[in-house]
Amino acid sequence: MAVKEVIDYSRPIADVARELGIVEQTLGNWVKKYRETHVVGEPELSISDRARLNELEREVRELKLENEFLGKSAAFFAKRFR
Repeated sequence: MAVKEVIDYSRPIADVARELGIVEQTLGNWVKKYRETHVVGEPELSISDRARLNELEREVRELKLENEFLGKSAAFFAKRFR
C-alpha cells in the first residue's frame, strides 16, 4: 500500500513514511525493489518522432562544434592582441 502511494500518486517517500509511521529508508528500499521488478518500457517512437529526434541530435552536434570553434577563436584572438 505504501509503495503504491509513492508510485501511483508520485508522493514523496518521506511524506508517506511519516504518515504510516515507518522508517523512510525502509520505504525507499521497498520502492526501489518494486521499480526493479516492475520495469515499464518506454513506448516506441513513431516514425515522425524518430526523424525529429535524429534532426535534433544532428543540430546539437553542429552547435557543439560551432561553440567549440568560437571558444578556440576567442582564445586565439585574446592571445594575439595581448
